[in-house]
Amino acid sequence: MSYLLRARLKRSASIASIATHLLPEDPSRRAEAAHRLLWSLFAGDPDAPRPFLWREEKSGVFYILTSQLPGESEIFDVEVKEFAPALAAGDRLQFSLRANATRAYKQPGAARGKRADVVMAALSPLTKPERSAQREAVIQEAGAAWLAGQGGKHGFLLPAPPCVDGYNKWKIPRGNAAKIEISTLDFDGILEVAAVDKFTAALANGFGHAKAFGCGLMLIRRA
Repeated sequence: MSYLLRARLKRSASIASIATHLLPEDPSRRAEAAHRLLWSLFAGDPDAPRPFLWREEKSGVFYILTSQLPGESEIFDVEVKEFAPALAAGDRLQFSLRANATRAYKQPGAARGKRADVVMAALSPLTKPERSAQREAVIQEAGAAWLAGQGGKHGFLLPAPPCVDGYNKWKIPRGNAAKIEISTLDFDGILEVAAVDKFTAALANGFGHAKAFGCGLMLIRRA
C-alpha cells in the first residue's frame, strides 16, 4: 500500500520562530534540510528503511509518496490518504513533475558513460551568444525529449509537448565532503497511460535521479 501525504509546517508561534532555521531560504541548503526534516516523520523504527518521494509544493508545504504511515510529529500537520489510482490504458492524466533530468553520454575509451544534465549537454556545443539566444528553446526541447524517453521506458505517452520550465542548478552541502551538484526541471502537461503496470511502478519509484532532494515525484489527476 502507498500513501500520499500532505505535510505542512505547524503554524504555532514556536515553529514559526525557527522556520528559517528548519528550512533555509537558500535553495541548495533548503533541499538538504527539507529531506532531513521529512525523515523525522518516519523515525519510529530506526532500523526500518524510509523510502519516500517528496516535493515542496509551496513554502513549508510538502507532498510525500511513501509506503509507510508517518508517526506523530511536533513539526508538521499531516494529512494522509491512500494512493491507489485505478488506471487503464488510454487514460489521460494531468501531471506535474520536478525532475533531475540526466542521461549518460559515451566517452571515448571509457567503460561507462558520463552522466550530465540534458540541458547543459545541449547547450555546451554552442557559443556564448548562441547559448543566451537559444537557452529557453533548448530547455524546452531537451526537457521534452528526456520526458518522452521516460515515457517509453515507464509506460506513458505525451499527446502534446509538455511545458518545461524552472531550470535550476543547486550545490547541495554535505558537511566536509564535496558538494553534490544537481539540476532540476519542472514539467507540466497531459500524458496518456500506455502500460498500467509499468506506469504505476514508476510512480512509486520516481523519475530520474536526486530523489533525496525533492525530485522524481509525479503528481497526477484526471485530465
